[in-house]
Amino acid sequence: MNHFQERNALVILTKVPQPGQSKTRLVPPLSYAEAADLARALLLDQLQNLATFGGARLFIAFTPETAAGFFDGFIAQGFTCFAQRGQSLGERMSHAFEHLFASRFANVILIGSDLPALPVRFFQQAYAWLEKSADVVLGPSADGGYYLIAMNRLITAIFDDIGWSSADVLSQTLHKLDDLSLKHELLSKWYDIDTGKDLERLQSQAKCREVAMKNTFALLNELRQRGRL
Repeated sequence: MNHFQERNALVILTKVPQPGQSKTRLVPPLSYAEAADLARALLLDQLQNLATFGGARLFIAFTPETAAGFFDGFIAQGFTCFAQRGQSLGERMSHAFEHLFASRFANVILIGSDLPALPVRFFQQAYAWLEKSADVVLGPSADGGYYLIAMNRLITAIFDDIGWSSADVLSQTLHKLDDLSLKHELLSKWYDIDTGKDLERLQSQAKCREVAMKNTFALLNELRQRGRL
């Protein structure tokens, strides 16, 4: 284990892909089964991308707890898996940070799984900021939320009284950071794959993407050939 892996943790918050539970805002045009297939492809691509990053120990925080067998398959790729705890999104994120800081990591990054694979330079920048100039780092997403949150100590108040289903999650969080007198930095904007418009954006960037996403693009190509997109 290198020095960075001793100090840094990177966790992906995710759930097992299931028809009727995954990417339901894409139904239609996709079926529930196809939407779950897309969620699985995005997750696989993100995990394969993270496995190339040597600057942190890698973790998967999964739900439901009964899905442990599905995620255990990624242990050989360098991931440690643990079940999520809590009801709301804020509670689940807070628990993931608490779990990892209790394991004596100095800096923790958390990301979601339903977004295009992130360039590793985003992680490198976030860890550098946490070491030098920021208490918290956020990655703004196009829908008004954030795709990444990182901190160098446990700050549970960040997740209190946030309207998680709203389009101003990021702005609410920034106001909270100001109220707590915490220093923050913002990464480049990114986007989740939640709607047909998001899929169109991803497909339009296929040839110029910085990170390979072979599972996702293979599935999208198959769906186009079948007339589903």
